[in-house]
Amino acid sequence: MGSNAARGAVEAVWRMESARIVGALARYTGDFPLAEDLAQEALAEALVSWSVNGVPAEPAGWLLNTGRRRAIDAFRRRAARDERYALLARGLSAEEPGADALFDPAAIDDDVLTLMFIACHPVLSKEARIALTLRVVGGLGSNEIAKAFLVPVATVQARITRAKKTLAAAKVPFAVPEPDELAERLGSVLNVIYLIFTEGSFASGGADWIRTDLAGEARRLARVLVRIAPEPEVFGLLALLELTAARFPARLDASGNPVLLEDQDRRRWDLSAIRRGRAALARAAGSERGLGAYGLQASIAECHAVAPSVAGTDWQRIVILYEALGRLAPSPIVELNRAVAVAMASGPADGLKLADGIAARGELAGSHLLPSVRGELLTRLGRRGDARSALLEAVSLCGNTAERAALERKVKALD
Repeated sequence: MGSNAARGAVEAVWRMESARIVGALARYTGDFPLAEDLAQEALAEALVSWSVNGVPAEPAGWLLNTGRRRAIDAFRRRAARDERYALLARGLSAEEPGADALFDPAAIDDDVLTLMFIACHPVLSKEARIALTLRVVGGLGSNEIAKAFLVPVATVQARITRAKKTLAAAKVPFAVPEPDELAERLGSVLNVIYLIFTEGSFASGGADWIRTDLAGEARRLARVLVRIAPEPEVFGLLALLELTAARFPARLDASGNPVLLEDQDRRRWDLSAIRRGRAALARAAGSERGLGAYGLQASIAECHAVAPSVAGTDWQRIVILYEALGRLAPSPIVELNRAVAVAMASGPADGLKLADGIAARGELAGSHLLPSVRGELLTRLGRRGDARSALLEAVSLCGNTAERAALERKVKALD
């Protein structure tokens, strides 16, 4: 087996099983930062071993056993007579179940959620919490996280390194926080799940526009979180994820090319996901506090989900919802989405005015989203030269292969 094939196999297993592997190792060692390091060491060993010996029958178990042995080596180096080392070493005897015991089906969800709450510990900065959780739980690389945050890769790597050192220094235990601490960390956990889903539904890099495995993991985490913390905004996030994922089946054509909303066959939308999303949104809306940021976004997604077509969508309501969202959670992305909604409700000239305002303020610099929207609106206004320039800028900034190809087709249509 070649090194490239081995790397592909390692990456595939890591993408699917990283959270479970790190979670199991953390439960095993009681040391979250150490568990992540052990998992990375196991990955490095797999790149060499699998290229020579081929992919094992149980690749996740192989990585877990390798990490387990590395843990024992680490404890041996720390203290040959350490009680924990002796206990771990006994676990390697032939009579013990070994890695299979670590992949306890009853503990998998708890392991992953425990990882999330640890990564969102208050001793860490908000940026560090999100970056660490995306890395450890979401399985994202530093490049993907950097694109999600619009920051340099070195910044993300530094945040992750500092976060792990901080957790180790604080001796944070591998355990779900007590009930009085749950609320304190819930906001960060929700934000992390949302960002994982966003990366899955609009991949920042690579060849695939949608990464259903990553988006599916975010939905699974949201469903588990609802059971543990049935708060209105948790239901709001779950509603948003379900209603957005409902459109996945129609967002790609037979060749894997992106299909824009106006061209999607709505008969292919997942009606079960829409029903689940609307039910979760109803739970969120039942709160006396009103909808939060995720609930408002879910309401926008619901407007699309129930509309018979783009033309038949209640764009005025969407504009109002974006205005409310902008007051509650202001960001240039929200403003850009409002510009698109205004363009649909009142005409492309009004939408372009808002988009140009974002550009004039220097917001979203380095992102392909703003020039992509401007290019579309300029095209509708018949300003083909300006549209072409904006779309070419979007092409140069876009990191996703499939989305970049779609933008290039728009440029070609203007020639």
